[in-house]
Amino acid sequence: MTLTERIQRPTLHEELVERLRALIVQDTLKPGEKVPEKDLCAAFGVSRTPLREALKVLASEGFVILHANRGARVAQVTRKELEDAFALIAVLEQLAGEMACHRIDDATVVRIEERHEEMLKAHAARDRARYFQANQDIHKALILASGNDLLESHHKLLDARVQRARFMVNLSEDRWAQAIEEHGAMMDRLRRRDGEGLGQLMKRHMMNKCSAYLRELDTDTGAGA
Repeated sequence: MTLTERIQRPTLHEELVERLRALIVQDTLKPGEKVPEKDLCAAFGVSRTPLREALKVLASEGFVILHANRGARVAQVTRKELEDAFALIAVLEQLAGEMACHRIDDATVVRIEERHEEMLKAHAARDRARYFQANQDIHKALILASGNDLLESHHKLLDARVQRARFMVNLSEDRWAQAIEEHGAMMDRLRRRDGEGLGQLMKRHMMNKCSAYLRELDTDTGAGA
């Protein structure tokens, strides 16, 4: 995602929200940084009004903080907030995996298989943005397949807190390769409708992401000391 891609699609509001969210998740707009509204309006070819409406949505999701008469800043997430959010997401994903295997239909499994193949292709092409989108699609499909609306809404709220960390952790080649292996194992359990096994793998997958990101965070902090 770059600042120079003009918006073409007619769903302006949704597209703006998606673009801005991606700029934050992919670290183009960094935590604590003021959102450059004027530059973004020029880059996207939109006025301030739709941009600010999109920022309100991102504020409700926890991506930005709005300040009266001072614009918006990208939200900063503390280490403890990350640890707490990942711990809860891991439990929700475990439950979703267990429930999904009892409820999911063959057509949904096929669609998840297709996104898994797309994810593998993106990994081979070293296309992290494409990989991340396919990865998110898989996790969202499994959450939805749980059939539990409350689980889905809580997961969506918490996931907004850690999306940047989930994207950034795959900048590590070792962790990226590990994530591919974990997803392969998850797909195997899904095909066999092994709810307990899939749930355990999904929980471990999320906690491994958390641990890897915090290690990178500690390394960066130590290097800057």
